[in-house]
Amino acid sequence: MRIVYLCYIVFLFSALGMSQTDLPTTQPLIIEGDRSILDKPEGTPLKIPSILDKKPTINLKDSLTARQINMLPTRNLVQAGHDLKLDPKVGEKESKSSSTYFGNMYLGDVKTNGKFVGVMYRDHEYVDGDRIRVLLNDEVVEPNVFLTGAFKGINLDLKKGFNRIDFEALNQGTSGPNTAQVNVFDDEGKLIHSNLWNLSTGSKATIIVVKE
Repeated sequence: MRIVYLCYIVFLFSALGMSQTDLPTTQPLIIEGDRSILDKPEGTPLKIPSILDKKPTINLKDSLTARQINMLPTRNLVQAGHDLKLDPKVGEKESKSSSTYFGNMYLGDVKTNGKFVGVMYRDHEYVDGDRIRVLLNDEVVEPNVFLTGAFKGINLDLKKGFNRIDFEALNQGTSGPNTAQVNVFDDEGKLIHSNLWNLSTGSKATIIVVKE
């Protein structure tokens, strides 16, 4: 019995020793390297210059010369009133509703030695759809001209003596009367006459040009 008891004790100790060797062993983690970087604050502060400390400098000469300003006339510009929609019966409506009649006007006469004159006209008030017909010595040279805020015109060849230029109002636009400014230039481009008209539909403004 004693022998059995001793064998049991020996077996117990041997089992205990085997169980201890099966347990995993842990070792402390060793971190090598320069630990001085751990003592530094994270990130690097940015040096942002203050815009309040510096006064902006503006070179007025450079800013003006950088822009190219074109003072020459161009055909690409949109004329005033280009998108105005006209009522084809506006003349009839105006003739019935207008209480004031503006008759024919004589705008004066001028003398010249040139072979032709340049006649230019425009609506000198609100662009409201005024249209005119231009005649030279009772012959139509411009049958239907829409007056805009910019000048448009035609060169008229002159005969010896008297030359009559008529501007007939085809309508009075949306706000009567038919209003325009007319300038006359000689063949050298010199302004020799200028005037204004206010016409009812069917009335004429007349200029006499005498070729010497």
